[in-house]
Amino acid sequence: MSNDLTREEFERVELRVGTVVRAEAFPEARRPAIKLWIDFGPERGVRKSSAQITVHYTPETLIGPFQSEVLVTGFADETGAIVLAQPERPVPNGARLV
Repeated sequence: MSNDLTREEFERVELRVGTVVRAEAFPEARRPAIKLWIDFGPERGVRKSSAQITVHYTPETLIGPFQSEVLVTGFADETGAIVLAQPERPVPNGARLV
């Protein structure tokens, strides 16, 4: 099975930038996680997420008693700690990756 996406498939994915406006410990999660509230600007508003790495994601995903609405992207460093993906300079909340 190939992990390659066609251009049309990629364009259906909305990768947008936001600002974390609130973060809380999430002791109910099976794996260590943090509850996040992320501001995606006036068009999308504030959405919730749980900061942990997932392989498969749907908006209906419940992580314990918390519904994760968006996927937070990041990369594992050499120690396995997650470094969140971010733009190199400021852009408006809600801006879409092009």
